[in-house]
Amino acid sequence: MTVPSQTRPPASDPVADGGLVHLRRAGVSLLLDGTDPGIPAVLHWGADLGPLTGPELADLGAALRRPARPGTPEGRAVGILPEHTYAWFGRPGLSGHRAGRDWSPRFRRTDLRVRDGQDDTGATIVVTATDDAARLDLVLELELDPAGLLRLRAELANPPDADPYQLDGLVLGLPVPPQADELLDLTGRWCRERAPQRTPFTVGTRSRESRRGKPGLDASLLMVAGTAGFGFRSGDVWGVHLGWSGNHRIYAERTPDGEAVLGAGELLLPGEITLAPGERYRTPWLYASYGHGLDELSGRFHAHLRRTAEPERRARPVVVNTWEAVYFDHDLDRLTALADAAARVGAERFVLDDGWFLGRRNDQAGLGDWYVDPAVWPDGLHPLVAHVRGLGLEFGLWVEPEMVNPDSELARTHPEWILATGDRMPRQARWQQVLDLTHPEAYAHVLGRLDALVREYEIAYLKWDHNRDLLDAGHQPSGRPGVHGQTLATYRLLDTLRERHPGLQIESCSSGGGRVDLGILERTDRIWGSDCIDALERQSIQRWTQLLLPPELIGSHVGSARAHTTGRTHDLGFRAGTAFFGSFGIEWDITAASAEEERELTWWVALYKRHRTLVHGGTVVRVDHPDPALWVHGVVAPDRSEAIMAIVATATGTPVNPGPVRLAGLDPDRRYLVRVVAPENADRILPAPPAWTTDPGVRLTGRALAHAGLQAPPLRPEQLLLVHLDGN
Repeated sequence: MTVPSQTRPPASDPVADGGLVHLRRAGVSLLLDGTDPGIPAVLHWGADLGPLTGPELADLGAALRRPARPGTPEGRAVGILPEHTYAWFGRPGLSGHRAGRDWSPRFRRTDLRVRDGQDDTGATIVVTATDDAARLDLVLELELDPAGLLRLRAELANPPDADPYQLDGLVLGLPVPPQADELLDLTGRWCRERAPQRTPFTVGTRSRESRRGKPGLDASLLMVAGTAGFGFRSGDVWGVHLGWSGNHRIYAERTPDGEAVLGAGELLLPGEITLAPGERYRTPWLYASYGHGLDELSGRFHAHLRRTAEPERRARPVVVNTWEAVYFDHDLDRLTALADAAARVGAERFVLDDGWFLGRRNDQAGLGDWYVDPAVWPDGLHPLVAHVRGLGLEFGLWVEPEMVNPDSELARTHPEWILATGDRMPRQARWQQVLDLTHPEAYAHVLGRLDALVREYEIAYLKWDHNRDLLDAGHQPSGRPGVHGQTLATYRLLDTLRERHPGLQIESCSSGGGRVDLGILERTDRIWGSDCIDALERQSIQRWTQLLLPPELIGSHVGSARAHTTGRTHDLGFRAGTAFFGSFGIEWDITAASAEEERELTWWVALYKRHRTLVHGGTVVRVDHPDPALWVHGVVAPDRSEAIMAIVATATGTPVNPGPVRLAGLDPDRRYLVRVVAPENADRILPAPPAWTTDPGVRLTGRALAHAGLQAPPLRPEQLLLVHLDGN
């Protein structure tokens, strides 16, 4: 990110201890070696090393420093910014040049300062360095937060009296030990986001890159390395995530010399960033988490996101979204009837999806013309908004501000506002092009229309979509690449709108889950997990999205009995029990529901509200069960006084009897009352229920539940039980 020069934050005096710096938080240690004049190297990032005195620290540093490698140039342990000059033959941290010169920097550290805050504030290291020959200055920031989550970023400066510097890439990396010999990343597509894939961590580079102008539906939220066979509750794991909503690169690299690194950074298009004299570029935050098992790794991300969210965050409201209920058929009577049904089942927010604005009768026209269509809404949205509010519901609205249909007044009037290489229009996708938000007039227009809509209708919530990839995304008329600038402009648009409307909440939607990252989540309140709300698909999508995000940040809705995207049919218990572990909503024409379906849905909404605080504040637990068809997951209260778990049959299991399921994360010495709480009349789906599933339940210690467990119920495929554990 190109940023102006700024004053550095205050810092304490440098830590001596022989040039070694040791930070500890929440079971994690970071040990940096600053004994030579270069960028500090990471000697250890992982399990807590305990308190270390100065002599102990010095001895540990001596024990971990590697000897010179025979037959190679004199090198050093790889730094946070890997440098070719020190015989690092992997991916360099900094790539760039000044007219073919200054392409292999060697930074000399000029300062290293540490702010070691209290346990609830984290600790920070700021390193400054310079390369006198290449005429470049560097600042590195590292923060270890109270949950043990590490984040780091770099800022590169071109001095005021230097020639322009062409920046091709700036990525940061963290070493992992040789025991990390297996990799996990995620892939996917529309309606099948976040599918896990594992590979051996062998010599070479595994790089996942996005040139889509956003992370993408196929994006890997994290790159994870761990001991072979690691699971949710087993094995040591290290993972990194880039908090950036544009083009990016995330990678794992192992060299023949025995070094292994996880790294990430923005992927810059050719010629995208040239630092003029006096200009700076700042990387996005690279987030890094260590844990024993994936649950602990993801728990650090969850704790960070919960700590940095608005401090007085209210409960996530139950949403009714109109998309799969009415699509483009916007009719006041039909929508007010839907709002009435929403109120009857206990919903708290009503969101009007696509189809409300000028000329929008299908997805081929109207994007960019953000005016309420008088042909459909002769009195504006006021009659609907008044009806919704009269029912006690909040009102929300769908928008896609970064896009434009060529068939729109905006595109016909201002074709120069469209991102293009300068000599041709990009190929259309979904009958859309992309507005250049770095164009001052385009930005002002979009901000003005959104601001006016939110103000006029007192909108509480925007579902903010982003439905196409960025192709040939250049600034007209020059054609220079524009993804970097577009990403920053989108951030600025969101930030400005939130500043003007402090109570406004925003959902990040991008053909479903195509823009999921901690950069967009600094300025939005939840993500839409996927356009697919088929409950079976959602079990996997939500399971792996929670590798990064806690349940309350993932929009999860109850759809119609027959899923619109897959054609599968599920009973209401499976659909609602799946949506239960997210930001709960309904996307179904419930005006057509039977009286029994409406009663059952009302029951589920009430159950969700009763346990919402637990689900949205507890520790996520996923159990490694030997039968891959049986999934066990849930949340445990922070004080471990209660928990709610789902036992899910995703398919027909291989064994006739899958044996007991073990419930993890509980207080081993606390006695819990274990009862099935959903679905209603669970005996309907259990032809031969185990004794523990019948009233009044059983009382067992957390230790017994973790080591002996509960006999798995004989669930049919695509059914589930919710089990509540009360330790009070």
